[in-house]
Amino acid sequence: MFRRAFWFTTGAAAGVWATTKVHRKLRRLQPDSLAAQAAEKAVETGHRLRQFAVDVRTGMADREEQLHEALGLTETTEVRELPGPRRHAVLESPYRITRTTGPTGLTGPTGNEDH
Repeated sequence: MFRRAFWFTTGAAAGVWATTKVHRKLRRLQPDSLAAQAAEKAVETGHRLRQFAVDVRTGMADREEQLHEALGLTETTEVRELPGPRRHAVLESPYRITRTTGPTGLTGPTGNEDH
């Protein structure tokens, strides 16, 4: 009798364990769950890429400092500012417009040349 009760309890426990395991797998394969997993992976990948970019910038700054020391450029140098943007009037043309007369009439860069 104890043998039968033992095997009955063992079978029931195995059935419950297998059922819960199957239900967990099915829940993980549902579209909502898959979308959530994909979003988590994307966020994790974004964090890894951001950390990689920070590491690259740090390495670049260290290497640039090493190169400056090796080339003797660590002294303070005079920093020159770039000139401001040039501004031209809308109607002002940088080219001089000339008109000449030829055998067929008025010619030149007027846009109405005879061809």
